[in-house]
Amino acid sequence: MGSREEIVAAAAKVMREQGYAHATTKAIARAAGYSEALLYKHFKDKTEIFMSVLTERLPALGTTLDELMKTAGTSSDTPLAANLARLARITLSFYLESFPIAVSLFSSRELLATHRERVMSRDGGPDVPLGRVIGYLREEARLGRIREDADLEASASLLLGACFQYAFLASFEDREPPAEELDRWAERLAATLVVALAS
Repeated sequence: MGSREEIVAAAAKVMREQGYAHATTKAIARAAGYSEALLYKHFKDKTEIFMSVLTERLPALGTTLDELMKTAGTSSDTPLAANLARLARITLSFYLESFPIAVSLFSSRELLATHRERVMSRDGGPDVPLGRVIGYLREEARLGRIREDADLEASASLLLGACFQYAFLASFEDREPPAEELDRWAERLAATLVVALAS
């Protein structure tokens, strides 16, 4: 593992334990075993490190969406419900991992405003997953597996919102749900969405 990967891994750990607001670049460098100067050779600022943590260290929501887009509707042995359950499951994992990191962004209006400006300038805001999920559902609709009159934006919002709410409650209760519970919950959410989308 190179220094960059070690820095991202250390940042993920520090951000989970202390939240984004308190995870200083000095603390991240110390946890990685490197100087702060070396950290800045790899990353422009803490926002760039945060974006790297989201894309490299957390469950691969974007990768799953890419794979679903490629296979949407092309295989009769992968029902829509199974695809939605897979998407819900990875979304649950993503939010469960990222919630403790990102929640401290809301501790200060100034911090949130600064972070929002930097993230939006990199086309990496929290609205990106919603657009990607809508795109996936649109592809399923084009292939005839979702009703033409289905509200895709509302359905995508329901999927992401339900997963976010689950992660919020689990974080509030300070518990790590077992994998079996997450699997069952993702399947229930997918089954509910299929009723709305394909009936």
